[in-house]
Amino acid sequence: METLQKKYGLWTATSMVVGVVIGSGVFFKADDVLKMTNGNIYIALVAWILGAMAMVFGALVVSEFAQRIEKANGIVDYYERAYGKRMGYLMGWFNGILYYSPLSAILAWISATYTLVLFNVPQGDNSNATWVIAFIYIAIIYIMNYFAPVLAGKLQVTTTVIKLIPLGLIAIVGTIFGLRNGVLLEGFIGGAKEASNHMGSLSSAVVSTAFAFDGWISAVTINNEIKDAKKNLPRALVIGAIIVLIVYVSYFLGIVGVLGASTIIELGDNAVNVASKALFGGPAGVLLSLFVVISCLGTLNGLIIACIRMPFSLAIRGQGPMPKLLSKVNKRTQMPTYSVIYSFALSCIYLFIWYGSLNNLFGRYIAIDEIPIVLIYGFYILLHIWYMIHFRDLKPIRRYIIPILAIFGSSIIVYGGITNPSIGFYLIISITIILFGLLFYGEQNV
Repeated sequence: METLQKKYGLWTATSMVVGVVIGSGVFFKADDVLKMTNGNIYIALVAWILGAMAMVFGALVVSEFAQRIEKANGIVDYYERAYGKRMGYLMGWFNGILYYSPLSAILAWISATYTLVLFNVPQGDNSNATWVIAFIYIAIIYIMNYFAPVLAGKLQVTTTVIKLIPLGLIAIVGTIFGLRNGVLLEGFIGGAKEASNHMGSLSSAVVSTAFAFDGWISAVTINNEIKDAKKNLPRALVIGAIIVLIVYVSYFLGIVGVLGASTIIELGDNAVNVASKALFGGPAGVLLSLFVVISCLGTLNGLIIACIRMPFSLAIRGQGPMPKLLSKVNKRTQMPTYSVIYSFALSCIYLFIWYGSLNNLFGRYIAIDEIPIVLIYGFYILLHIWYMIHFRDLKPIRRYIIPILAIFGSSIIVYGGITNPSIGFYLIISITIILFGLLFYGEQNV
């Protein structure tokens, strides 16, 4: 069986958690969460915290699996252990076709959008230039991951550190600014008084935060490439999840303190750019906006790292389309050549689907930005339940309380997703694709 070299350490694994999660979502979804809560800062903050529950406690559950199992691609390994090889295969198929690939396309688009915002290009998110730049970003990062995978790992660490700079500055300076001018205190007092009137929108807001918190599971796709994975991967999951929670909540408070809820809603995705310039002036604001672009590209890099590993992890098991071809590893680059090509093609296909969705080419909006995340959290619930039943050696808090909290957080996201009007169409498509994947599964190959 072909294998990939152990080339990543604890900080690369941690940066996969932090770097993939902290990308565009915190910038891209802050205004959406406020819109869904009608500008109520109190309820919006509750939504961010509830959204984090699924990530933090889910990471604690998965970390226990990571301590016990180390094969090739953690998520496939864990579902194989829990529900058998067919279920493990279907999870790998779902992640590769319906989860990482569409998210990589969306992150390329977001990276391109913020690139044009950085250069003050109007209507950047709708221009043809956005889509050209998005394609270029995808191509460059796939090429780098193929020819220089170690460099891609170092880039993941570097971009993770860089992206924490603007978030940290806005969080600290913005919160102080907001406390001094009374925006935060007034927003919380007023929001708490009106909380009962906006609780109905809470679940939808939590789904929006789920996009921002999603991606932490990507670290397990490189579990067999991490040195001393049974120790380092669980540490990376827990450390990364805690860092993300602290950074997100403090950033949200900071940007609200600077601009206020109504202004953030009005500015949309450009809010971080305006907040940076308001706090630090023109040149510093431009520099911080550059950090935002780097942040998004770091997330895109992490997703592409995961994209490449998904078809390879199935192929080395003799599963999926063309397993003999997709499992071949180039001896010089130590990367699976045809898995890279296959994943690149999928990312490009989803980039076109996202283009068509935003430009109404298909007659309807296709929510490939949120619905795959809702579905994946539904699958996580199955893993959490199995964990409680079978890990009998754990103490009660770790065996029951942690997975129950993870299930609670995941259930809120699933419930919110059910209320999305796009879920029916997308769910039918997803089930069809999952069933189609069974054509490439055979017990004789296992």
